Amino acid sequence: MILTKAQYDEIAQCLVSVPPTRQSLRKLKQRFPSQSQATLLSIFSQEYQKHIKRTHAKHHTSEAIESYYQRYLNGVGRNGAAPVLLELANEVDYAPSLMAPVILERFLQEHEETPPSKSVINSMLRDPSQIPDGVLANQVYQCIVNDCCYGPLVDCIKHAIGHEHEVLLRDMLLEKNLSFLDEDQLRAKGYDKTPDFILQVPVAVEGHIIHWIESKASFGDECSHQAYLHDQFWSYWNRFGPGLVIYWYGFIQELDCNRERGILLKACFPTDIVTLCHSVA
Repeated sequence: MILTKAQYDEIAQCLVSVPPTRQSLRKLKQRFPSQSQATLLSIFSQEYQKHIKRTHAKHHTSEAIESYYQRYLNGVGRNGAAPVLLELANEVDYAPSLMAPVILERFLQEHEETPPSKSVINSMLRDPSQIPDGVLANQVYQCIVNDCCYGPLVDCIKHAIGHEHEVLLRDMLLEKNLSFLDEDQLRAKGYDKTPDFILQVPVAVEGHIIHWIESKASFGDECSHQAYLHDQFWSYWNRFGPGLVIYWYGFIQELDCNRERGILLKACFPTDIVTLCHSVA
């Protein structure tokens, strides 16, 4: 799904101060029914992450942590089965999966003889049954499963989706009988920064020569695309020549402005691939 900058801004504007919950995502889908669920979720996640980066520090002052912890204790004291921690995170506009470690660390500091390490906390977040307090374990679990932008569950889903689209792209290349080297093969040859696939024989797409293809299971917004250009795409271009980036969940149309310089954007696998023998693959 390719959106104009104006269409993207309209969606982004609806996300101001919206909690990162599946209920919010359902409302967003109702507001923009023509957009796919995957595209809206990707935009939702990226916009919320920008918001968290801007506001993260204020939630980690000693005053804020103590205030949140006391509010948590008061809440579970009244009703330990209620989603106290989830509601607290939504109330103060902080991601539930980021609020959970704040309260967990403060709890462990109070109840353990030695300060908890980051690895211990991360292990408990991945498996809340390790948390020594049953009420807190349930509260953390509720935060993890109800957060659609952060947390170990989201990280696993994103990794799986990314891998799924790389496999999909590989299958499409094989179906077109295009010879390629994948990321693992390239790293075995000593390359440290590589695209997902290097074409052993270049092809043409919409009149542009393509030497490599990168798969992105996300929406290409201005912030993420500029970061990818700086950290990845121009490095690929410098080492391997012009290439193609597939943003499977769409991108902002105006970002596809580097075609003549050697980076082409698509929202799907191209259907008009031309090989060296001048036939459409």
